[in-house]
Amino acid sequence: MIKELFDFDNAHKCGRIDYIIGTDEAGRGPGAGPVFAAAVAFTNVDESLLEALRELNDSKKLSAKKREALYDIIVQRSVYSVMQSSIEQIESKNILNASLDAMKSACCAVLDKLDSTNVKVLIDGNKKIKDFNLEMESVIKGDSKSAAIAAASIIAKVTRDRFMCELDKEYPQYSWAKNKGYLCTHHIKAIKTYGPTKWHRKKFLRNILEDVEQLSLY
Repeated sequence: MIKELFDFDNAHKCGRIDYIIGTDEAGRGPGAGPVFAAAVAFTNVDESLLEALRELNDSKKLSAKKREALYDIIVQRSVYSVMQSSIEQIESKNILNASLDAMKSACCAVLDKLDSTNVKVLIDGNKKIKDFNLEMESVIKGDSKSAAIAAASIIAKVTRDRFMCELDKEYPQYSWAKNKGYLCTHHIKAIKTYGPTKWHRKKFLRNILEDVEQLSLY
C-alpha cells in the first residue's frame, strides 16, 4: 500500500518537477470550529521512510492513535505546513472557498521551505485552488491514492482535533473533545440549551438557531 501511494506521486514528477506537494483539509462538515488545511512534501524518500509510514492512509480510515503516531513521523520526515480559515472567512466566503484558501496558504508556506520552485500540487477532491500559479491537479479520493495528500490529511485532521479539544476546555457543554464540532445529537441539544458560541458557523445552524434566537455565549 505505502509503495503504491509514493508511486502515484512519483508518476506526477515527470519532466522538470522536483517535488510533489499534497494538500488536504479537515473540518469542512462540522457546525463549529475553523477549517484546517495542510500541505506536505517528502523530499527524501528511502526505505526507512517507507517502513515508518507503512500504515499511511486516508486519515478517516485510521484510528486516532494511529493518526497521532503517523503525525509525529510526518512532521519529522517532511516539509509541511498547516493553516486555518476562521469562522468569519467561512461565513463570508463559504466553506469551499475558505478551505481552498487555507490549502493555498499551506502550499505557499511549504514552497518557501523547498530548494526548488519546480513543484506540482496535488489537491484532494475535484476542485483546484483559485488564483494559484503553480502547476496543480485535483485528485478525487486523493487521500487514499497519494502519499503526500494522505500525509496532509493526517496533519490537518490531528491539528484540528487538538484544536477542538482545547476549545472543549472552555466550552465543555458542547462536548467538542468528542464530536469535534460535528452536529451530533448531543451537540445540537447543547446549542438549543445554551445557544451558539463565537466558534459556531451560523450559516450551518439556520434550522437549529430558529429555536434559540435569544441565546448566545458570545
